[in-house]
Amino acid sequence: MRSGTIRFLMSSYRRRLHALLTPREHRLFARLNTPQKIQTFLDRLPVNFGLNGDTAMSPRSVLKARMAHCAEGAVFAAAALAYHGRPPLLMDIRALPSDQDHIITLFRERGLWGAISKTNHAILRWRDPIYRSPRELAMTYAHEYALPGGKKSMLSFSRPFSLVRYAPRNWVIAPDDLDQLLVDLDRSPHLPIAPRHALRKRRRMSQVEMLSQEVVEWRDPRKPKPKAGRKRKIRK
Repeated sequence: MRSGTIRFLMSSYRRRLHALLTPREHRLFARLNTPQKIQTFLDRLPVNFGLNGDTAMSPRSVLKARMAHCAEGAVFAAAALAYHGRPPLLMDIRALPSDQDHIITLFRERGLWGAISKTNHAILRWRDPIYRSPRELAMTYAHEYALPGGKKSMLSFSRPFSLVRYAPRNWVIAPDDLDQLLVDLDRSPHLPIAPRHALRKRRRMSQVEMLSQEVVEWRDPRKPKPKAGRKRKIRK
């Protein structure tokens, strides 16, 4: 689709979205006028640990709950982009059944792709817009996507999934969980990161690499606090 056509479609979609929002929501989304600002907002938003069960909250519900997990953060970021007339694009990153999938929000600046990501860990985070294609961007997650024991688990990624297929009312301000949206994303075309024989030969993470998975921004209240211990010196 040509860039002029996309701009025309997004201008109409933006007006429909604006008409649904409260003054408070307008003020917030107006401030989030760059992908970088959206990412900073998500970084400061507490993680939804699902203490009361699994959720798939809409952007409006995220603002009310003041928390989000990766999928909720991705959809919220897509809404913020759409508010400013930018395409709301998601990418699903699929992992082994023993691991969890991850969802990011794609954006383009001067023809280059970047990603907004809500995560509680030091990995699977924001990507600067320096990548020439969605695949090039997606492949940056392959090395760090691993199970706790170090086994690398990323399998495939979806093509850019546009939320323009849904009316803004049905996902931006929806009172119910967005389960069907996530099902549609999961069922959308996915591309393998490599042939099966190559995936079977991947090297496990080293011990020092696995330490990165232990770094979190928000402590899970269901887990005990780590005991204070002697810091181990690391040779530089």
